[in-house]
Amino acid sequence: MVEEEAKSLPMELSEKGGVENNGFVQNEAFDVKETNTSSREEMPKTCIVDVDPAATEGLVLKPYAGMPKEVLLKFSSQARYRVTREILFWLIIAAALILVCATIAIIALSPRCLDWWQASPIYQIYPRSFKDSNMDGNGDLKGIQEKLDHITYLNIRTIWITSFYKSPLKDLGYGAEDFYDIDPMFGSMSDFDNLLAAIHDRGLKVIMDLIPNHTSDKHRWFQLSRNRTGKYTDYYIWQDCTQAAGLVTPPNNWVSVFGNSSWQFDDVRKQCYFHQFGKDQPDLNFRNLAVQQEIHDIIKFWLGKGIDGFSFSALKFLLEATHLRDEPQVNKSQNPESIAAYSQLYHDYTTTQVGMHDIIRSFRQTMNQFSSEPGRYRFMGSDGYEDIEATMMYYGTTFIQEADFPFNFNLINMKNLSGNSIFEAVNLWMKNMPAGKWPNWAVGSPNAARISSRIGKEYVNVMNMLLLTLPGTPVTYYGEEIGMENTVSENVSEEHINSNPVVTTPEKSPMQWDGEVNAGFTEGNSSWLPVNSDYRSVNVEIQMTWSNSTLNLYRELTLLRNSELPIHRGWMCYVWNDSNVFVYVRELDGLDRVFMMVLNFGQESTIDLKAIVPSLPSEAIIRLSTNFSNAGKAVNTKLIKTEMGEGLVLEYKTAKPVHTMEAFQGNCFVAEKACYSSAFNLLYVNC
Repeated sequence: MVEEEAKSLPMELSEKGGVENNGFVQNEAFDVKETNTSSREEMPKTCIVDVDPAATEGLVLKPYAGMPKEVLLKFSSQARYRVTREILFWLIIAAALILVCATIAIIALSPRCLDWWQASPIYQIYPRSFKDSNMDGNGDLKGIQEKLDHITYLNIRTIWITSFYKSPLKDLGYGAEDFYDIDPMFGSMSDFDNLLAAIHDRGLKVIMDLIPNHTSDKHRWFQLSRNRTGKYTDYYIWQDCTQAAGLVTPPNNWVSVFGNSSWQFDDVRKQCYFHQFGKDQPDLNFRNLAVQQEIHDIIKFWLGKGIDGFSFSALKFLLEATHLRDEPQVNKSQNPESIAAYSQLYHDYTTTQVGMHDIIRSFRQTMNQFSSEPGRYRFMGSDGYEDIEATMMYYGTTFIQEADFPFNFNLINMKNLSGNSIFEAVNLWMKNMPAGKWPNWAVGSPNAARISSRIGKEYVNVMNMLLLTLPGTPVTYYGEEIGMENTVSENVSEEHINSNPVVTTPEKSPMQWDGEVNAGFTEGNSSWLPVNSDYRSVNVEIQMTWSNSTLNLYRELTLLRNSELPIHRGWMCYVWNDSNVFVYVRELDGLDRVFMMVLNFGQESTIDLKAIVPSLPSEAIIRLSTNFSNAGKAVNTKLIKTEMGEGLVLEYKTAKPVHTMEAFQGNCFVAEKACYSSAFNLLYVNC
C-alpha cells in the first residue's frame, strides 16, 4: 500500500531540485557491515515527496552547522566574506607593526634607567661600632645582619661596610694582613656569607672597602719580601739606606701622611722600605705587574662571592717617581733637616704619578667582567682627597671608564658654615663635574667629626635636608640619621692609643639603638669606645616615636627623594644664596610641579623669592619642614621666613620652570636628563 502511494507521487525529490544533505550520512563501510541484506530489500530505494516547483524557486542556500568543505568553500569565496576576512587580516598586521614601531620608539626615546647606586642613598657602616652580637664590646658582621631592618626602615637600599679584612687593626684596620679573610673581631667568612645572603634577600646592595696601596707588615707577602723570597722580593718598595748609631739616613726627604720619614729600616733585609702611611703599613710596588695581578685576583674573589661593588681608597698613592728626588719644600727657607710634617712638602713625586689612572682603569675592566648580568652591575667608587681638577679625573672620560664617581667630601671640608659656603661647596663640584657624570654628597664619614659636633646640633636636620634633595647619590654615615654627636674619648684604652697614635675616634662611637645600658649596642659589660652620654634621648627607639624627630624627618626626606621625579633625577637650579640661606629648585621637563628648597645655615632670615623669580606663584605649599608642624601650610613667596637651622621644601606649580629662564642659564645642572609626558605617563629624552 505504501509502495503504491509512493509510485503515484508526481516526482522524486532528487528530480525536483531538492537538497541532499550528506553531513550526517553514516560511513558506507559501517552500513555494509551493520545492515541486514534481507531487510534492505524491504526498504524503499528512494523517498519521493510531492514538492511544489514554485516554492523551490526562492529557496536560498544558507550556512549551516556541519556543512562539508565543498559547501564551505562556496560561501568563503563570496565577496562579503572574503573582503571582511582580508580587512581583519590587514588590520591585525597593521596593529602588530604599530606595536613594534611604538616599542622601538619608546626604547629609543626612553632615558637610561637609574642604576641601583644612583637610585638609593648609601648608608656607610663602621662595623666595629654598629652592633655587637657576641657581647665582647666590638661590633661585628652578625650585628649588622641583626639590624638590616633599620636600613630598610630608612628607605635605603645600599650599604657600605668599611674595612673588615683580617688586620692588626693599626690605623683602625686599613692595613690588611689578609685580603681573603675576615678579622676574627668581626666574625668568620661564614658570617659574611650569611650577611651577604640576608642583604640580597631584602633586595639591598652592599659595597665594601679596598685599600690596594699598602698592606700590614704582618702580611705574608711582606714577610716573604723582607726575606727576598722568589717573586715576592720586589712586591714592596725597597731602597738602600744607611744606619749608624741607631740613626737611619733615608734615600730622600719624603714624608709620610702621618709625619716623619716615609722610609723605615728593616733589620731582616737590611734595607729601607717605603710607607706613605704608618711604618707598619708598607706600600706595595705597583710597578711590579705581579702585584697588580694580586689586586685583580682579590677583586675577583670578592665579586665572585657576590658583593655589589668596591670603594677604593688611597689611590693617588699607588705610584711613586722612580728617580727618588727630594720633594720641593713649601717654605723654601725652612731648614731641610726640620721637615717632619706632610704639609711641609709638595708631593709631586709621591702622588698621582703617570700611569696611576691606567691601573685604576684596569680595576674597572676587571669589575666589568662581573657586570654583564642584568641587574648585577658592580659599582666602583674612589676617594676624592685631591684638588677638584685631579678628583674629577677619577670619573674617567667619555670613552674610558674609571670610577662611577669619586666620593665628594666638599660639604665635610668646609671651613665655616653659611648659605654662601654651602653654595660654594655645591657649585664647586657641579661646575667641574664632566658632562653626563653622576654627582654624590656626604656630610659625615669615619674620618670627620659628626655634624652635631662639627657645626652644631641645630643644623643636623637642615644638613640632612640638603643631602637628600641635591641631585646625585647621598651618602649617610651611620648615626647621622638620629643626630649623634662625637663622644668623649677619655676612657679609650692605653693599648688603643698606643696602637693608633695618629688616629682619633670620637666620631666612631657605638650606634645608639635605645635607652638601655650601652645604648643597646652591646649586652656585654662595656663597649670598645664609650657610648655618648646623650644616648637616652638620642637613639633610634625613642626617635621612632617622636613625629618631629631627626629620624622621622630623615625617613620623610628619603621617601620624598624616592617618589618624586624632579628630586630623583631632575634639574637643579640655584636661585639665591647669601650669608644665611641657600635656595635652589628641582624641576623636570614636562612636569609642572616644582620643588624649591629654602635652607637656613645662618641666622633668622626673611627673603622675597617672588622678586628673584617673577614667574613664581604668590603662594607655595610647605611639603616638608624641619619643623613638622609647618608641613602642609601655605606660605607667601614674597615673604619666606626661616629660623636658624630651619629648612623648607616648598611645592608649587608653574608653566615656566626656572631652568628655561635666560637669567638662570648658568645656574642649572642636570646629570641624567629626562622629560615627562603626562599623556603617556612616561619619561623620554628628546625634549
